[in-house]
Amino acid sequence: MQTSAYVKRRNEIEAYFDHTALDAWKRLTSTEKVSGIRATVRAGRDEMRRELLSRFPDDLTGWRILDAGCGGGALAHALAGRGADVLGVDLSAQMIDHARSGLPKVTGPGRLELVSGDMLGDHGVFDAVVAMDSLIHYARGQVGDALIRLAGRTRMKIVFTLAPKTPLLATMHAVGKLFPRSDRSPAIEPVQAATLIDGVLKRADMADWRKGPAFKVQRGFYISEAQELVRR
Repeated sequence: MQTSAYVKRRNEIEAYFDHTALDAWKRLTSTEKVSGIRATVRAGRDEMRRELLSRFPDDLTGWRILDAGCGGGALAHALAGRGADVLGVDLSAQMIDHARSGLPKVTGPGRLELVSGDMLGDHGVFDAVVAMDSLIHYARGQVGDALIRLAGRTRMKIVFTLAPKTPLLATMHAVGKLFPRSDRSPAIEPVQAATLIDGVLKRADMADWRKGPAFKVQRGFYISEAQELVRR
């Protein structure tokens, strides 16, 4: 059961992506030319997407994967292109509509389904979960709880990103913005990734999980760290 703090934060994020900055994020996740801060964010996200994809085999036939917070669906589409049965879930119904209309048809044996909803909802059991820049808006305790909940329905691995504590992210967190003026996002929550993950892995119900390698991406205003939990 989700805590009241998680539900409150989830609702804030949903309102942001469905209303405040929907058009900005549509442009960011499209091929439309952008400049300034958005260009660095797009470049960083592209690099991070490649890194997360590198954590999976080229042939994912037979895998069922959850993309938790799929946004425009680029990562989910790429995984389906490798043969996986992918469920992409995002809080923003309008972003899901945008992804459905903008993504090309998956070719080959893979399948892609995109739905709006809570990434921690009852979506069944998966071989793997990916969560790119969807956990970064939640406080440390909420992220830990989310990882434990996801692990309970994952057979093999969880690949996700966190916002590492850096001077720049600390400043951004203090002022509560990623984009200038009206294109403000919910505050990113920088965390000490090693401390957070060590705490999660100390739980008795996480005894069969181990930590994988980390990878940091920093492109201007985009600062994110790939993390991986692997079932032994």
